[in-house]
Amino acid sequence: MFAPHPPEVRYRAIAMLRAGQRNSEVASALGIPAGTIAHWRHNDRARRNELPGRRQAQCFRCLQLDVDQVAYAYLLGLYLGDGHIAHHRRCCSLSIYCDNKWPGLILAAQTAIDRVLPGSTSNLVPQPGCTEVKRYSQHWPCLFPQHGKGMKHLRIVQLASWQREMVEAHPWPFIRGLIHSDGCRITNWTVRTVAGQPKRYEYPRYMFSNESTDIKGLFTWALDMVGVAWKVANRKNISVARKEAVALMDLHVGRKRLPPTGRPFLLCGAHGSCWSSRGLPGASRR
Repeated sequence: MFAPHPPEVRYRAIAMLRAGQRNSEVASALGIPAGTIAHWRHNDRARRNELPGRRQAQCFRCLQLDVDQVAYAYLLGLYLGDGHIAHHRRCCSLSIYCDNKWPGLILAAQTAIDRVLPGSTSNLVPQPGCTEVKRYSQHWPCLFPQHGKGMKHLRIVQLASWQREMVEAHPWPFIRGLIHSDGCRITNWTVRTVAGQPKRYEYPRYMFSNESTDIKGLFTWALDMVGVAWKVANRKNISVARKEAVALMDLHVGRKRLPPTGRPFLLCGAHGSCWSSRGLPGASRR
């Protein structure tokens, strides 16, 4: 029966190959078939992105690389709201679902994915009423350890320590990602009688809607970090309605609108967009 070679033998062979020795020389010195040595060499070059014509995804967790933390915090918010990781035979895929009404959000999701995992580009898959921003890689479970079987609201969703550090350093992109996925900015209104005449009053608010208690907790935790007052509207919804809190959200998240040309939402601050929202009685979405 075939027995795998011990790891120390493979490490020694790779060290000899990196030192410049030929496959046949290493095979002869270690008593291992030349085909096995060639296979080890190929995999080693692939991991180091040295194969001609091939671009390997640069996983910052596996390779201990620097990462665009703003892009990661934003993508983490998108993933917790409208993201999904699927397992395939050879790799995994990350999908972010974006409403077709807001093409700027599609660009923002693409940009964040490509900055977090450089090496190739994401794909746009048309779906009914939305666009699936999709990227294949075996590294997505490394980057989003919250991934697991079943719906997010039926399991525990917690941030790893390194994720919490990133969000603590960049809370606004994280909040923006959550609002862009499962939130909206709405204008509530009411009619009151003033001097015998009906008068309409309008006031804006932000709403975040999610079934997961853990994800709602992460949203309010981030709001507390930036000093935004919030309250629980009902079982699913978190409301930001105080005037000063809405002004702060407008500055860093913003209304539903397209960003300036060539500038994706995750870099635009007040030009961010909101979608995937549900209307409320006496409310209009903007």
